[in-house]
Amino acid sequence: QVQLVESGGGLVQPGGSLRLSCAASGFTLEYYAVGWFRQAPGEEREWVSCISGTDDSTFDADSVKGRFTISRDNAKNTVYLQMNSLKPEDTAVYYCAAARYCSDAYYPYDYWGQGTQVTVSS
Repeated sequence: QVQLVESGGGLVQPGGSLRLSCAASGFTLEYYAVGWFRQAPGEEREWVSCISGTDDSTFDADSVKGRFTISRDNAKNTVYLQMNSLKPEDTAVYYCAAARYCSDAYYPYDYWGQGTQVTVSS
């Protein structure tokens, strides 16, 4: 069974850090591009970051550039999103998704996780 499971979300104060994990089962994540998206209440799902499946090139939305870092551990079949200097506007449900190539659009992504809540508040 193909599955992506996010973890690592939680409540953090502004300026704090969290590391999200996206663990795959049923397929080898190494051969896929993996993207992170987020969705705040009442908002559309927004692309955040992506790591390529070919050469591990990374791409970030302007809103998170310099604060978020995406990486992968192929031995653990897992992709991470390290989030630093968190702001209240980063509050959202974060989703990971796998695709053949990186994109900031939804349609290339074949597999999606269920999401993990990130709340940035004092």
